[in-house]
Amino acid sequence: MIKKSLASRHSGLSSSENQLKLLEAEGAFPNFSDKLLSAGLFPLKPTAINILQVNLGKMCNQVCAHCHVDAGPDRKEIMTLETMNECLAALRENKFGILDLTGGAPEMNPQFRWFVAEAAALGVHIIVRCNLTIIVANKKYNDLPQFYRDHKVEVVSSLPFYQADRTDRQRGEGVFKDSITALKMLNGVGYGIDGLLQLNLVYNPAGAFLPGSQEQLEKDFKRELKLQYDIDFNNLYCITNMPISRYLEYLLNSGNYEKYMDRLVSAFNPVAAASVMCRNTISIGWDGYLYDCDFNQMLDLKVNGSVDHIRDFKMVEMNERDIVVKQHCYGCTAGTGSSCGGSTT
Repeated sequence: MIKKSLASRHSGLSSSENQLKLLEAEGAFPNFSDKLLSAGLFPLKPTAINILQVNLGKMCNQVCAHCHVDAGPDRKEIMTLETMNECLAALRENKFGILDLTGGAPEMNPQFRWFVAEAAALGVHIIVRCNLTIIVANKKYNDLPQFYRDHKVEVVSSLPFYQADRTDRQRGEGVFKDSITALKMLNGVGYGIDGLLQLNLVYNPAGAFLPGSQEQLEKDFKRELKLQYDIDFNNLYCITNMPISRYLEYLLNSGNYEKYMDRLVSAFNPVAAASVMCRNTISIGWDGYLYDCDFNQMLDLKVNGSVDHIRDFKMVEMNERDIVVKQHCYGCTAGTGSSCGGSTT
């Protein structure tokens, strides 16, 4: 068990180096690589890369307590048009089936709509991770539901709970009300009504515990949102909170760090480990650098190999690389597993 004094030594957790030191404190928890080795999965290798996940910037209209990106209105990191063109070139030259756009609030990138239109013209399936409130935050975003519909974009949005108090505690005062308004606007143009325009919600636990049954939570969300607000959606994704960035600070400040890490380690599932998203996904930072996943990106853990930027992307090399794993990876392999598409088992 890690000593409490150890956590206090690593102040300034916005530093990826400090976060990694804390997560990998010698002897604190079993080494994740050893867990993979015992499951016959080390070194972890890609299966077949099909998803290009692109972070368009860390600017966001919200400051969520669980945000692993540490996003907010004051963040200035934003993807340039040049880097977007490099991403489009990679899409044209390689067999990606899915473009997954994230942030911050990806819609706040000035070139967002241009980028979506260009990618849609390539025939790739586009996912936008929309925080919902951006749709009602400013009049210039009010037409986003129609824009998404026009380009057949799949919308994936965080909604911590189907009640206001729990959602607002995690994401900020008034967020639930605005989210409900945005969901009604998306329903209004056809999202979530059938399988053609996909509207999927994301559930993150509000405390230091693992998600419950994704199947049961989806039933609960669908029942309550329909009953209380006449809202429809397609799927609910349960995502485990990763012990990095703001959520790591919450764990330390609340005295839950040791308990939570013990919980993740104890719940390690080899089946979930075999299905982690880094095996079929490449994550692109706002500055174009390549990462095995969005979480590695936030810890500045670039991919293994001689190619580390989208401008030099080589699918063959990416499919042959060893995936970078560290202690935070326990978050994706605990229980039924966790990915950007919810449970993996």
